[in-house]
Amino acid sequence: MGQLCSRCMQLLRDFVAFVQRMSSNLVHLIKECLILISKCSCLKQNSSKARQLYKPILQPHERVTAQEFLQHIEAGFEMSPLGKDSLEALRTLAFSENPGLQQSAALYYLHMSQHMSVPLPVEHLEPFYALLRSADLEVQQMSSLSLVNFLLEGNKSNREAIGAAQGVTPLLSLANSYDPRVQQNAVGAILNLTQSEKIQQVLCKEGALPVLALLLESPDSEVQYYSCAALSNLAANARHHEAMLRPGNRFLLRTLISLLSSSVDKVSSQACVCLRNLAASADIQAEMVAEDVLPQLRSLLASRSEDVRRASIALLWILSQHPHNQDTLACAELTKSLGMLLSAHKRDPVIVGHAACIIKNLSLSKNRQRIIESPCIEGLLQTMLSTDVQEDSLLYVTSCLAELAKQGREATPP
Repeated sequence: MGQLCSRCMQLLRDFVAFVQRMSSNLVHLIKECLILISKCSCLKQNSSKARQLYKPILQPHERVTAQEFLQHIEAGFEMSPLGKDSLEALRTLAFSENPGLQQSAALYYLHMSQHMSVPLPVEHLEPFYALLRSADLEVQQMSSLSLVNFLLEGNKSNREAIGAAQGVTPLLSLANSYDPRVQQNAVGAILNLTQSEKIQQVLCKEGALPVLALLLESPDSEVQYYSCAALSNLAANARHHEAMLRPGNRFLLRTLISLLSSSVDKVSSQACVCLRNLAASADIQAEMVAEDVLPQLRSLLASRSEDVRRASIALLWILSQHPHNQDTLACAELTKSLGMLLSAHKRDPVIVGHAACIIKNLSLSKNRQRIIESPCIEGLLQTMLSTDVQEDSLLYVTSCLAELAKQGREATPP
């Protein structure tokens, strides 16, 4: 590129000087404009209003309570964690509008949930419910985690007390939290509550079913798993099936089937369990097969996870019991999968027992020849000849082979 001539250089210098003068004037004008705006009475009124916005103020009795509570903790939690003094302090802190004081109470409940071996007294539930309703995220995280601990296995009395509607309502709200920790804790607590048949009624009445169904679509696999496990517990009770599978609305069923393709083993395994519990009627079994569940189940049968294999073959066994499904299930792909499964896992009593029962269900006169010509027979024979097969498994295999032989004799012309 060539050099500028003297004339062009001068023009360029003049342009730069012009821009500098314009910039200086522009900055000056902006400053003057901002000064005039800041002196206007409308801005002063707005700032006055902003200063008048409500902020929680630490009341004198709250300050004293917080100090005494801190001394109580320093003196030793083991002395009287459930005493009258600590209860009164917890009430004051939990119902305070100051997030810092609520956090202190939530931390104390968390400490109790981790170290106490006795049930949480009923009188301690009221301040605890207040913490569950707190708008402070840290309070939500600690109190929801405390709730999970209070509802662990063995704490049946806590479940009965916390499972009242007063405790379930804020818990369902926390399950919709945007914070992953709060949501996981809340859904985990709901899962623990579903261990009680009595509390299941309360959960359903308070609207837990649609909440749990929507959480199955969560991007968090932990939330998916806890929700699916809670629904599995509810589905184990046939009285909930009507509400879970309302006519014309099969959202839950389709979502569970989609979870069979989850890359997380425990999610796909739990989806199998929930579907198995729901498949109590022939209509639901037929609907599951109509939703093209078979390809996903075949894929799960080949999983490296023992839990996934066992859960999927148990669901397949349920589906094979319905005569309307048997023709669909007795396809070459599935019989090949069953034969390979038997050959690879002939020491697994769950796999062997369910596979033999499935083959027996599918070996109707219409499907008998397909079964005999499939790898299923080889798999059954290899299992029968194995020295490590358990007695119960051997009984299922023998019964299946005997049924096939019986049908073969009946079909042979005299």
